[in-house]
Amino acid sequence: MRILVVEDEPTLAGQLKQALDAAGYAVVTADNGEDAHFLGAVETFDAVILDLGLPRMDGLTVLGKWRADGMTVPVLILTARDGWHEKVAGIDAGADDYLTKPFHMEELLARMRALIRRAGGHASASLACGPVVLDTRAGRVSLNGQPVSLTSHEFRVLAYLMHHQGEVVSRTDLNEHIYAQDYDRDSNTIEVFIGRLRKKLPAGLIETVRGLGYRLVTPE
Repeated sequence: MRILVVEDEPTLAGQLKQALDAAGYAVVTADNGEDAHFLGAVETFDAVILDLGLPRMDGLTVLGKWRADGMTVPVLILTARDGWHEKVAGIDAGADDYLTKPFHMEELLARMRALIRRAGGHASASLACGPVVLDTRAGRVSLNGQPVSLTSHEFRVLAYLMHHQGEVVSRTDLNEHIYAQDYDRDSNTIEVFIGRLRKKLPAGLIETVRGLGYRLVTPE
């Protein structure tokens, strides 16, 4: 899952990126509102963490422009301790949740998991497809109750497919959602990750939809 972090304070931005990287997300960062608005308009993200006090274009303006353009990605805004009016303005502008600074990183990660789950129509922190269970909190996968060892990119591919069970997911979609930056992407590696996952998971779990992509289904 791919996250855009918009924060102009370098230390906090670094802490957010480190925590999200460790949790298995692909992270893109921006330190001003103009770059954030551009990235949101041209790139694909599963969620956004948006500070409101940004240089060059404030966060509320960025969010308002995104929503006016039809961008529906879940957005978590970061506000100052005494900025209750910012919280109200942020929610009215289209934010999905907010967090007051300072905050515990564990709470931010929990809120991000919840936003992404809700966007995909999932209520539980654990996603299941037949005998395969992916725990979004612990970043672990099990098969019939036994742990499955996955690389970070294999986990990202499976997580995206699990969040979109029954849907056809193209290689382009997978590329856009598991890598942080354009220069990291190589469409041929998606086939490699899918092939490795098929060796570790039940036969028939990941279907190839010829000419379109892949679909995660409960094996018969």
